[in-house]
Amino acid sequence: MSRSFIAALLTVSASLALAAPAVAQQAAAPAASPMTSQQIAAFNQAVTDFTAGQTAQQAGDNGTAAAKYNAALPAIRDAVAADPGKIENVNFLANALYADAAAQGALGKMDRVIALYTESAPHWRKLVEAKPTDAASRNIFAGILIQMGNQKLASQDKIGADPLYREALTLARRSVAENGTDAVSRNVLLSALIGASQTANDPALTNEALSMGKAMLSDGSIDAMNKPSIEAMTSARAG
Repeated sequence: MSRSFIAALLTVSASLALAAPAVAQQAAAPAASPMTSQQIAAFNQAVTDFTAGQTAQQAGDNGTAAAKYNAALPAIRDAVAADPGKIENVNFLANALYADAAAQGALGKMDRVIALYTESAPHWRKLVEAKPTDAASRNIFAGILIQMGNQKLASQDKIGADPLYREALTLARRSVAENGTDAVSRNVLLSALIGASQTANDPALTNEALSMGKAMLSDGSIDAMNKPSIEAMTSARAG
């Protein structure tokens, strides 16, 4: 399970690369619960650490990236705790957790990936709700839900996996409805369909996954994560 999970994580991370938050310095200002001068200084250092982590990650140095993200996260968490309604801080925390998960996945530390994904999910949900037109964030969140579902499915927890795939399906369908030619959105939707077809006992979802997967195999738009699953489903159906 770990090899395919790491491949999926790195595929999503590469497709939806993060940028350092442009509003991060603004977020250091006192919020609903005033931050101390030490907390503000720590937050500003977190911005520097996050940016350094991004640079290291882009250069393939995931060990340094993970260390920088871990250094940055406590201060970002404090900022969100001080004012949970400040969406810029929520955005920053969601991105930092996601970037750290990608670094940890590249290092093979899958227990850390799942923990970071689980922590990040409520923040991504809040961000997507606050910015309904932000397709990139919507796709990242859907991808996170799918990977969380995959982890539960690998443990034979279909009941736990199903709502994760269902939520991802709703998000991915919206992205595809907005831009039906976007390969990233279509692959996220296909991943959600493949997962849900294994938990929902709904033949319609299986048929939809097969139909979409075959079309994407034909036109070459299917990604490395989805291709083996569709090929296996096609072989099983043929047998």
